[in-house]
Amino acid sequence: MVSRIARVPISIPAGVDVKVNKQNVVIKGAKGTLTRDVHDLVSVEYSNDNIVCAPIGVTIHANALSGTMRALLQNMVTGVTTGFDKKLTMIGVGYRAKAQGQKLDLTVGFSHPVVLEMPDGVTVATPSPTEIILSGSDKQKVNQMAAVIRKIRPPEPYKGKGIRYHDEHVVRKEGKKK
Repeated sequence: MVSRIARVPISIPAGVDVKVNKQNVVIKGAKGTLTRDVHDLVSVEYSNDNIVCAPIGVTIHANALSGTMRALLQNMVTGVTTGFDKKLTMIGVGYRAKAQGQKLDLTVGFSHPVVLEMPDGVTVATPSPTEIILSGSDKQKVNQMAAVIRKIRPPEPYKGKGIRYHDEHVVRKEGKKK
C-alpha cells in the first residue's frame, strides 16, 4: 500500500535540473539550488521528467514517510521555480520595521530596537514601515523566520496590537464591563 500523496509523481518543469544519488536529491533551478537527504525507508526515482517516491517495505512508518518526502520534494521544485513569500503586518502605535540588507530592525514597543539577522537564502523587504515581506526558495526557512519575527510581539486579543501574518485573523476578546 502506498500513501495517496506519494502515488502522484512530481512533474519537473523545463529549466530545472534534478540529480538523485541514492538517498540524496539535488534540485537546481532559476531561484537557486536545494538539497535534501531522503529517509532510508523511502526510495526516490527520477525518469521522464518525473520524480516518484515509494516506500521501502510494507510498514505504516515507511508509507507515511513516502508521502512526507514527496511533499518536501514538491516544495523544493516549487521553491527553485517560483519561490515562497510570507507577508507580515504590524499593528500598533509606533510599531515599525526597517530592512537594512540582510538585517531587520524592529521597533515594537520595547525600550530597545530588536535587530534580526536573516539566514542564508531568505531576503527581507519592507515596502511600508508596517509591512514585512520575507522571500526565498526554501519554504522551511522562510516560514521559520516569519514565526521568529511574529514571536517577538504576537498579536494580543484585546486591542489586536502586535505582529501577525497578513492573512491571520485574530479573535478579539471583550474587555471588562463597567
